[in-house]
Amino acid sequence: MATPLTADALVSALRSEGVHVTGRSGWRTHNRNSVDAWGGVNGVMIHHTAGRDSLDLVYGGRADLPGPLAHTHLAKDGTATMVGHGRANHAGRVAQNAFDAVVAESSTHPAPSAASGTVDGNAHFYGIEIENLGTSGDPYPAVQYDAAVRWAAAICRAHGWGAHSVVGHKETSVEGKIDPSFDMDRFRADVAARLAGDPDEEDDMKLNDQVKIADWVSDAFPNQEGLQDGQISVQTALGSGYGYAHIAADASKEILAQLIAQQKVLDKLVAALADEG
Repeated sequence: MATPLTADALVSALRSEGVHVTGRSGWRTHNRNSVDAWGGVNGVMIHHTAGRDSLDLVYGGRADLPGPLAHTHLAKDGTATMVGHGRANHAGRVAQNAFDAVVAESSTHPAPSAASGTVDGNAHFYGIEIENLGTSGDPYPAVQYDAAVRWAAAICRAHGWGAHSVVGHKETSVEGKIDPSFDMDRFRADVAARLAGDPDEEDDMKLNDQVKIADWVSDAFPNQEGLQDGQISVQTALGSGYGYAHIAADASKEILAQLIAQQKVLDKLVAALADEG
């Protein structure tokens, strides 16, 4: 059992892991702590939203379930928006046998059994809501799935936990929850692989980083695939006409490196403004 990370420490851990983080106004004090305490914490819980355009819902909740409904909302483009810090209405009642497996960091996660008793999951888990309908017809984009892995790994790394401190809502709930809709054993394996590396040794230019392309590039190549709302991934940029067909390779890498550095500065300014709000 661990003391929850402060809001600043949590954001720092996520960004160090390569997560693109922003925040809703007031998220640092948006919580359900007036109902009961948050912590000590024992793990992280993964959810899917079962709906689209879900950020407002995850932040504000419903009449019968006040927000925040997680600590982080993860959009399709991999943007992680902080919506709360403290107790959040996301985990509900966790089966005791499932909780015990998380505490022990067991390599097996038993089916949740109501007969084993229950634990207040909202007190003990960080939660993320990944925007997805939860159906076979709604895949998780690679950039979104990768961000979810990084989000979970960041928290585990900060607390010194292993990947078996990560569970899906469907693995803990006595109410028959089905989220997330992807395989949790695979997800934990991806988190474990991530934890085995050192994020500080990674190149700053990550293939999934989204960079703002300067107006002159957009004007010059208006029909290039991969450009959405003035953004393009480094991987797309280096592998498409932006990188090699239209601009010399070495020059393109230098330009993209500069753009990424500028974007990181802008991200910090946006986050600071959101925090002040």
